[in-house]
Amino acid sequence: MTFQVLVNPSGRQFSCDAGESILAAAIRAGVGLPYGCKNGACGSCKGKLVSGQAEIGAHQERALSAAEREAGQTLFCCAMPQSDVVIEVREVLGVGDFPIKKLPSRVAKLERVTDDVMILSLQLPATERMQFKAGQYIEFLLKDGKRRAYSMATAPHSDELLALHIRHMPGGLFTDQVFGTLKEKDILRFEGPLGTFFLREDSQKPIVMLASGTGFAPIKAMIDHWAHQESTRPVTLYWGGRRPADLYMNALCEEWSKTLPNFRYIPVISDALPEDNWTGRTGFVHKAVMQDLQNLFDYQVYACGAPIMVEAAQRDFVAECQLPNEEFFADSFTSEADLVNS
Repeated sequence: MTFQVLVNPSGRQFSCDAGESILAAAIRAGVGLPYGCKNGACGSCKGKLVSGQAEIGAHQERALSAAEREAGQTLFCCAMPQSDVVIEVREVLGVGDFPIKKLPSRVAKLERVTDDVMILSLQLPATERMQFKAGQYIEFLLKDGKRRAYSMATAPHSDELLALHIRHMPGGLFTDQVFGTLKEKDILRFEGPLGTFFLREDSQKPIVMLASGTGFAPIKAMIDHWAHQESTRPVTLYWGGRRPADLYMNALCEEWSKTLPNFRYIPVISDALPEDNWTGRTGFVHKAVMQDLQNLFDYQVYACGAPIMVEAAQRDFVAECQLPNEEFFADSFTSEADLVNS
């Protein structure tokens, strides 16, 4: 059985098979619904079910609360239509520009930049090229049908190697392999490009980029792309970590601040120890933004990292700094535990 999905306010329409999620059907049809994890853990695909019936599968409470469900909200990655449906969501333009492919890749380089962060560089076959937008991610295809998603830290113009910033999660199905047994020339299969976290280039608003930990990866890709395009839009990067070592590409960011016009960099550390000799900004990284920019009405914000940071930034920027909700773009990095429990 097949159901029809109508998207408001764009008026786009696509078909959805029984047992298929609205998001999966939209991706298949090239319709740009916003999304992140695709597993009910991040809440990026949240929207309104205007009419019709849809069954929602397992998901994290933080991604969709009982109150939001009562108000007609749903998660399109988990919602499976039981009838024709009308949904309301801000559609993302440009998502269907490039084909989603399943590709083999060879491990070209493994660079351990901190005790728990590895930069994994992949090389595609000579006959293959993957087109993507800076900020998007890929999903590794693992045994038993499992998948693990990682953002590309590479900009589209320099795609000879695809770089990923991977934090070790002890006991993690994929990260234990990366930090334990993976070696150069090994073959990994992935699917991509995926995700709706990328620079909106139809705007000239100044940009705040907000990263925690390895959430820096897609932000790096966006900044590289912004610089390559010679954009004159002002960009300010706030990168937060617990300890200074967590800012594993701090030197690159400092170099950007010296060489890129219209670029500022503010590192923020939350739990520095005396031996760190840290003299810079401290506290929560999104609070540093609020201290510097009390009014964000004329800005766009791109945030990536831990869900608690992304959620706090969106809530506080909108409520206290007048940021229009539609100008907040995010990729919330869910952990393997989130995916298991979702």
